[in-house]
Order: sequence, then C-alpha cells, then structure tokens
Amino acid sequence: MRPTRVKVLVVILVIVFWMMISRQRGYKFGSNQVVRCSQGHMFSTIWIPGVSVKALKLGSTRFQFCPVGKHWTFVKPVRERDLTDEEVETAHSQHDVRLP
Repeated sequence: MRPTRVKVLVVILVIVFWMMISRQRGYKFGSNQVVRCSQGHMFSTIWIPGVSVKALKLGSTRFQFCPVGKHWTFVKPVRERDLTDEEVETAHSQHDVRLP
C-alpha cells in the first residue's frame, strides 16, 4: 500500500473510533447536534467529525458563529440527556446556517 493511502486509512479509523466512543458517552452527530457557545447560548448545528466548512475545528471544540448571540465563539457539543426538555426544544429552534 502507498504511504498516502495508509495515512488516509489511519485518519478514517481514528475518526470512526472517536465517533464510537463519543456515541457511547451520549453525544450524537448529524444535522441537529445541540451545542453550547462559550457565553452559554445553545443552538443546533451540523456536527460531523472531521468535516467542517463553516467552522475552525479544534478537536472536540469548534470556532464558529453563534446565531443566538450573533457573535463568533467556541462551541462544544452537549449531551441532550443532560438538558431539560425545554432546553432541548429551545436549542433545536435556533439553528445555524445549513453548511457542514
């Protein structure tokens, strides 16, 4: 196998492993992941590990625009099971732009 293919395979395996661990811890991925910004605002966003067009990825944190506070900030995913039903509903009613 060529070295480039090996590197790509390793990256894919790391992302898949990280997703499996995160799902076991209660996080989900896709188009309606609830996130919290550094100022405490919650909203939903598209969260696909290893993929981002609208945010700067920094491990499990991203730097992106917060549609609630109208500012650029760091956001982290939130486990919905740690939130009240009202908080989840409010977060899902506020969604950022529909780009991954």
